[in-house]
Amino acid sequence: MDPVIVVGAGPVGLSLALALAGAGVPSVVLDEGPGKDEVRPARTVVLHADTSAMAHRLGCRTLRDEGAYFAAWRTMRRGRDAQRITFEDRQAPLHLPQHALTRGLRDAAAAHPLVQLVHDTKLDSLEQDEHGITAHTRGAETTWWRGSHLVGCDGARSTVRKLLGIRFPGRTAVERHAVAALRTELPWPGEALLHRSGQQEVTSRPLRDGVWRLDWLLPARGELVTPDALVTLIRDTLASWCGGTTPPYDLIDTGVHTLHHRLARRWRDGRAFLAGDAAHLLGALGTQGVEEGLRDAENLAWKLSLAWHHGASEALLDSYEGERRTAVAARLRAADQAMPALRTGGGLRTYLPGAARSAESLLTDGHLGRGPLGAAPAYAPPVAVREVPTDTEPGGQVANVPVTAPDGATVPLRDLLGQGRLLAVLVAPGTGVWDRRHWLGAGLMPRLAAAVSALPARTDLLVADRYPGAPAHTVLLVRPDGHLAATFAGVRPAELYEAADAVRGGAPESRTAVRATTPTAVID
Repeated sequence: MDPVIVVGAGPVGLSLALALAGAGVPSVVLDEGPGKDEVRPARTVVLHADTSAMAHRLGCRTLRDEGAYFAAWRTMRRGRDAQRITFEDRQAPLHLPQHALTRGLRDAAAAHPLVQLVHDTKLDSLEQDEHGITAHTRGAETTWWRGSHLVGCDGARSTVRKLLGIRFPGRTAVERHAVAALRTELPWPGEALLHRSGQQEVTSRPLRDGVWRLDWLLPARGELVTPDALVTLIRDTLASWCGGTTPPYDLIDTGVHTLHHRLARRWRDGRAFLAGDAAHLLGALGTQGVEEGLRDAENLAWKLSLAWHHGASEALLDSYEGERRTAVAARLRAADQAMPALRTGGGLRTYLPGAARSAESLLTDGHLGRGPLGAAPAYAPPVAVREVPTDTEPGGQVANVPVTAPDGATVPLRDLLGQGRLLAVLVAPGTGVWDRRHWLGAGLMPRLAAAVSALPARTDLLVADRYPGAPAHTVLLVRPDGHLAATFAGVRPAELYEAADAVRGGAPESRTAVRATTPTAVID
């Protein structure tokens, strides 16, 4: 069968190719560039628990070598400390330059036999039929590429989106920030900071080796920021934090970051899909566009892997747009509703009726991946099976508890995601202290193993000594991307089968129909 064609070799395209490879699906990654990224320390990415775990699974080694975890998050109001948040183990945000993330993913992709990277090549036309999709490129390799599906991960000016005739409405220049990467010593080593004073706002986030990224909120349509003005901002800000005296610093990189909010009307057209900045632009109030792109890749990869290996229903492939577009639209809507209150200093109680939360607290949610501005998405499950309440609602991300596989290996649950298989987890207290040969053939395990082996989608059987909020003998059905599909009180073969069938969108059609609504286009 033909590989999946991925257009774009940024973090999203590379993550998608690696996620597909983890599920045994080959891909061709078409890259307009030379395979190298400009080193820009002032252009960074913040990853939270789910996306950093995903990047680790994909083999991105630069997270460990070049990323910095926040030691804490600190907020200041008019020069006074207002709040300080510390993090539990493995829950701290991870901060690293975007070029380092891209390089780590590219190195992993280049080493994987199922990923073919093609550089210096530009897409100029697409053709779809009932059996696959064909892309024509110009450049180093001017040729036709044949694929089972195609995913446009080619950025805000996406060629794929234009070829498909998909509109990209939204707002321009929602926020502007002056940005600087510099090496210095601040009074709070390793801690990120949000400092607000009137209408002024600045954030400081640590990188490796004593480097910090500082962002100053600018008027949306203000004057250009001159080098002298930026140096004045740096010196005044550092002096205000360091007792009135500007400490020594080395200025490494600068820039002005303009944020737009846009959302593509459609994310699927037949065998073609959009992901990342090609599908959405966001980033105001602390949200992270790259992180949402990685979630696109994780959501789409397991669905395409089912289509590639076994065939997939139209309902399953449609659910990518239904889930991810809905989640990003909610994030954009929350930011648009909160922005007038946060940026004018009034009306916050209108946005949060009866709340005593400060603007700093709401902004902190966006930066730390919490609340309506930042929390990881929960997807509405196709069947609402919740026989046993747990701390995770159906559709939410599962807790990263230790689990044991039938081969005896015990690993964090999230380490087993991304292989295109469902996970059935039995909560069985005490198994952590017993040898597997004592419990593998005892209690519920034989019946559960038989039920799992009969499911309509490949499913791994796991055992957890505990799960937050779940009593003993709870069975959890987990999607390949780590979202909880259903919970059961004990072994329920028929109900478990129904839930697994719903997760895969029902039985696959004999062939995937092409539902393109626009004619094939050619870019000259």
